[in-house]
Amino acid sequence: MTATLPVPDSEGIYNFPDDLVRVHQQWTDQLAARHHAHDRRVIELKAPHSGHPYFIEMRRPAGRPVLVIEPHHDDFVLSASGTFLAQPRPLTVATVFTRSTSIHPALERTYSTEADVSGLRDREGAAALAPFAANRILLGHKDADPPYRPYGQDQLERITDELHEVVAKHPDAELLAPAAVTRHPDHLLVHEAAVRLECRWFWEDLAFWSTYALAGCDQHLFRARTGPALAPELVDITGVILDKVTVLRMHSSQMHPARKMYRPIRHAWTTAADLLTGIGTYAERFYRMESL
Repeated sequence: MTATLPVPDSEGIYNFPDDLVRVHQQWTDQLAARHHAHDRRVIELKAPHSGHPYFIEMRRPAGRPVLVIEPHHDDFVLSASGTFLAQPRPLTVATVFTRSTSIHPALERTYSTEADVSGLRDREGAAALAPFAANRILLGHKDADPPYRPYGQDQLERITDELHEVVAKHPDAELLAPAAVTRHPDHLLVHEAAVRLECRWFWEDLAFWSTYALAGCDQHLFRARTGPALAPELVDITGVILDKVTVLRMHSSQMHPARKMYRPIRHAWTTAADLLTGIGTYAERFYRMESL
């Protein structure tokens, strides 16, 4: 393929929306041509809200299975999917909070009920995980509504018990969960439940957003929850960045304008720039509580 990635400036910022949007369209066109030529490795995805078609090469998972525990339908895709596009492994994704009323304001009349919003989110999650051949487990809890308050201990115990049953059915899988570098109660609860389940591998959830992880107070929260011994593991996914954009198009099919779907790429690169010398390379950040 001939599509060339745009190069960010010293702060990791692309010339939006032109560079990345243009290059991603070239990438999509090339994959579409392979699909129409009956290349079975390339599958068609349709954005759940708009129905717009996209194309991506299906991954062939290998190696030790991974059981992902995510708070909401988009958390794994936003924060950790690039690594698994680059190094596919058998995935099972357990989503805890699958009922929601949170929708883009422009679509509040189109998706006016909890069932409508939850249905869209479910379709977005399924489309985003399709290239990974991932199994999905939906726990069916309702996400927290603003203004956010601390989660209750009864809720934590109930969800931990449910996740324990899921883990017991996947005894050979390595656990992966968010490190909860946010103040969102759903993220904090799932992180605590994962720790109770002896999870030792975490992604830095939503680290690419400008309001998370880059702020000193959030960095302090992360250090307070994880301890000083935690070291970052950088995973280069430059070769699959455009496929990750396609996956992001699935999970964020409701976003307006469309260029907002590309913000995670921008902030991921920006965050990684703090950890690398020179111009930097695209990375996702993971943390392990123990050496493998």
